[in-house]
Amino acid sequence: MNIHEYQAKQVLSKCGVSVVKGAVAYTAAEAESVAKELGGPIWVVKSQIHAGGRGKGTFKENSAGSAGGVRVVRSVEEVKQAAGQMLGATLVTHQTGPKGKEVKRIYIEDGCDIDRELYLSLLIDRSTARVTIIACQEGGVDIEEVAAKTPEKIITIAIDPATGMKTFHARKVAFGLGLSGDQVKSAVQFLMSMYQAFVGMDASQIEINPMVVTKAGEIVALDAKMNFDDNALYRHKDIEEMRDEDEQDAGEREAERHDLNYIKLDGSIGCMVNGAGLAMSTMDIIKLHGGEPANFLDVGGGATKERVTAAFKIILSDPNVKGILINIFGGIMRCDVIAEGVVAAAKDVSLNVPLVVRLEGTNVDRGKEILANSGLPIISR
Repeated sequence: MNIHEYQAKQVLSKCGVSVVKGAVAYTAAEAESVAKELGGPIWVVKSQIHAGGRGKGTFKENSAGSAGGVRVVRSVEEVKQAAGQMLGATLVTHQTGPKGKEVKRIYIEDGCDIDRELYLSLLIDRSTARVTIIACQEGGVDIEEVAAKTPEKIITIAIDPATGMKTFHARKVAFGLGLSGDQVKSAVQFLMSMYQAFVGMDASQIEINPMVVTKAGEIVALDAKMNFDDNALYRHKDIEEMRDEDEQDAGEREAERHDLNYIKLDGSIGCMVNGAGLAMSTMDIIKLHGGEPANFLDVGGGATKERVTAAFKIILSDPNVKGILINIFGGIMRCDVIAEGVVAAAKDVSLNVPLVVRLEGTNVDRGKEILANSGLPIISR
């Protein structure tokens, strides 16, 4: 699960990470009030969407102005004007794709007296199964580009879960970033607090880009991105409440309600499979034969007729789907249950694309019989 920048800063601030003072606004009038409360004389107005590259992004609507989704302004009136232009407009960045995302909230924060911009993140490295620090002296840029062109600039430190982060880890990062004197002390405190937030909140990623050194020598998170492990959200109801459903794909939202593992993709062949491994293999087969999968959808091993029906409807809700492939191995999952769900869903919606169903395993003959007697144009294998 992702949250907005202002929410990430709220979480990190509670854990002791230094952030710039600011507040969220949903209208231009609220933005004006926030700006007056902060006092200025410089403010930063930031569009809040779940995508990077906001500063370099462009708005589809001419009324949003030519500037990007992050603007530095020098008067309360400019704050109000920028907020009015951004709110309700569609921001397009390199991460949103051409469709863009509508800005429904903005974040206004104090200006910052920046001396240097750095990059810092914590993530889980699947190859080592450890929380890993990634840092770089070049902040405010695409870290992927730096890693590709100048990998020697990237500092990477894996943290042993048996010990957790120690101050020597943080000092190593600080020295690697070229910090000295009191800056090192500030950076150590920043990193230790950031690690505690990561572990304590069951995060899967925290990215601070840029992390800045102010001219007073303080280390501050100028931007913040946090992702969380969905499987651990039951332990963090406060984080769960931060979910912005408007930022989610409608199909993915519906899938969550039915405990389905669904990810929308850009292809035209809808997939419904049981088991993540079989789902990945099915997608590979589609690509091998020149097609493109429209989604990843794992109905799981204990799916009911109702969940299968919901899964089928979610696939058909994607207008890009030109055909559907259902590939089920009935181990725990019974083939007749899958067949009943498919038939129920196909009758409930207007099935106007080819449907191919492959069943193997428990009750496979009964499942194929249900499909054959459905009276629907289903190709069974």
